[in-house]
Amino acid sequence: MNYDGMHYEGMIFRPPSEAYSILLQVTVGCSHNKCTFCEMYKEKRIFKIKSDQQIMADIEYAAKNHRRSDRLFLCDGDALIIPQKRLIRILGEIKRRLPWVTRVGTYANTKSISKKTVEELKELKALGLTIAYMGLESGDDVTLSRINKGADSGRMIDMGRKIRQAGIKLSVTVLLGIAGRERSMEHARETGRVLSAIDPEFVGALSLMLTPGTPLYKDHLAGKFPVLEAKELLQELGVMISSTHLSNGMFHSNHASNYLPIKAKLPGDKNKTLEMIEKALAGKISLKPEHLRAL
Repeated sequence: MNYDGMHYEGMIFRPPSEAYSILLQVTVGCSHNKCTFCEMYKEKRIFKIKSDQQIMADIEYAAKNHRRSDRLFLCDGDALIIPQKRLIRILGEIKRRLPWVTRVGTYANTKSISKKTVEELKELKALGLTIAYMGLESGDDVTLSRINKGADSGRMIDMGRKIRQAGIKLSVTVLLGIAGRERSMEHARETGRVLSAIDPEFVGALSLMLTPGTPLYKDHLAGKFPVLEAKELLQELGVMISSTHLSNGMFHSNHASNYLPIKAKLPGDKNKTLEMIEKALAGKISLKPEHLRAL
């Protein structure tokens, strides 16, 4: 598929904060692609790295047609897994042909992070890769196993710290409601524990919205997985924030899936944020209507 002169295979996804970035697809699909809640890359069953010829052609097009965009995001689900020499070549070409780009971002999972040394990650940072997005989803090991995340909480902590050690900014995504009702509080507390141990610059909380065709959606239809109600999600969020101790990070829950938009600087805004959640639970603050929520 060609869109605006760039070559894309399948549906393209990017973090909300990359809405105005140049989207350069360097891989197709996700190297893990087994999470029970995610359908983003299910149509792309075979993960692959695109040819250097196609990648360089897209960089050349961006150089001529996207001079107003100073950010670039490497798609698809896991560009960091590209072998180091090839990734250096790609980032070097971006730096050469798009010198106005001040930030390059990528999704990263524990598998791809583990394949790079800290020195290699520092090398990528020096070439402009300055932010990585990692899906933690939960810090609860039982939940991580159930959703087939492919890593336990200890692994998540180690790989998150590795990114931070390299000086690359880290944005971690967590999923409210992913543990169901049975382990909601364990999920909230353990996620706070893991976030505190990683201490990322950014945390983004999304509320689970089941997607037809995913294993978790099928479990829901079979009565095996309950979807939490708005107040239960808020209670979970409150416990999660209360359990999260960041040295200097932003905690967002302003994604379209959430009932209560929050943008808090931690630790300074923690008490104010918890008070806001209590007011929302008491009905003193209106929640987003169901029909306005979206993935």
